[in-house]
Order: sequence, then structure tokens, then C-alpha cells
Amino acid sequence: MTTPVQRRAEEEAEGRRQIVKVCHRMYERGLIAGTDGNVSVRLTGGRILITPSGVHKGDLQQQDLVITDRQGQPVGGKRRPSSEILMHLLCYQVREDVGAVVHAHPVNAVALALAGVSLANCVLPESCLSLGFILTAPYTTPGTEEVPRALRDLVTRADAVLLDRHGSLTVGPNLTVAYNRLESVEHTARITLAARTLGPVSPLGERQVEQLRQVARKYGWADIPHGCEECNACPNGHLERQTDPEALAARVDQAVDRFLRS
Repeated sequence: MTTPVQRRAEEEAEGRRQIVKVCHRMYERGLIAGTDGNVSVRLTGGRILITPSGVHKGDLQQQDLVITDRQGQPVGGKRRPSSEILMHLLCYQVREDVGAVVHAHPVNAVALALAGVSLANCVLPESCLSLGFILTAPYTTPGTEEVPRALRDLVTRADAVLLDRHGSLTVGPNLTVAYNRLESVEHTARITLAARTLGPVSPLGERQVEQLRQVARKYGWADIPHGCEECNACPNGHLERQTDPEALAARVDQAVDRFLRS
């Protein structure tokens, strides 16, 4: 029988393997360049395993990764944690269901955001089923407290968010899901960009979205939210998770302030 200490060691070792694998894949597929991007997983005991600052993700090794506490303070590893750790801490703070966070710079998705084209509309049925909707956060200065403050409402309503001029943020219960959502975001962006060069692109209608919602329920998949941002196909308003917004904002502000004071 394994002990709690052994289980923690096994969990950490598996997290290291997965993060390195995902970072190499992101680089090979052009979803990041050089030292861009950052990846983390949540470990037991409130610890976070995250990529370091300033390391080329195509060359990343397991020993390069950093372990922090829930305030982002390093407790293991020789390097500094990613300068974007605040957005990772935010996701874990406000979403108990999130076990991994992936931040990347997918070219087509970023290009559409730069051009002011939203990916929130339900256009592709596969995207609706796998992602729900993709929101876009306003521009913020990378590596500052502006980022989590701008994201805190969006990440409670979506598993994939575009950061204007900055990249994408995808979350999931584990790293496989979070990474797969990144690929889905970029695939949706590529198709949307290609389609828009040929003519106008209309979202799915309310009836079509409801049929997809029924398919999701039938197979036990995540429900497709009502009221996609900037989409007139559904009349039901924006999705809200069961979280008091004022309490949520206070929790995030406290976490950011603690990190900045430490």
C-alpha cells in the first residue's frame, strides 16, 4: 500500500511528465514560439506545478519546473515561476473544478482577436460541444495584476478565453483536457478565418443550438451555455456559475494583493 508521501511524489512526477510533453507539443505545433506560453497543474495540498520564466518550451525539461504554494511563492525548484502565474492562481482560486491551466499564443486565434472578430458565436457544432463559448478579455499588461482582474469574471463563465493581443487561456479538470481545448480554439479560429475570407459567417440558430444541447445531455457531455457572448442566436442571457459575484471579486482581489505584498 502506498503512503500519502509516495502518492504525492507520484502525482508530482506525473505532472512533470505531462507538462513537459504538452509544452513540447505546443512548440512543435506552432501554438507558442520560444519562451512564450506557460502551463500549470494543481497538486494536492494547494501546491501548483508550473513552467519557469524565460525557458524555451521546446527545450523544457522536468527539472526546470517550479512548485509554488497557493499564493504563488516558490517551495520547490531552482528557477522563478512563470511571470504569468497570476492568471493561473486566479483560475485555481475561482474554479475548484480546474486542475490544469494552459496559456499559449495560437496564431489564428490571436489574429482574429486583434481584428476584433469574436469566437463566442456558436458557429461550429464540434466547437459548441467541446468548448461551449470562447470569450475575449480586453487588453491588459502581461505579467501584472491587470490580467487576473480582467479575467476573473470570464473564467467563471468559460473554459476558453482569448486575451486581446496576448494569447489564449484554456482550463480543464486535467492537463489533457486543457490542452485539447487549446487545439480546439485554434482549429475553430482557422476555420472561422478561412470562412470569413469567402463571405459572411452566420451563427447556428437557436433551434440548432438546442438540438446540440440535447445531444450533450444524452451523452453526458458538458452542457452548452445559453446566451453566448455577442451572439443573437440564443435569447436567454449570459451563463452564470453558482458564485456570488461580489464575494468572488473580493476573493480574487485578496489573492492578488497577498501575492503582490509577498
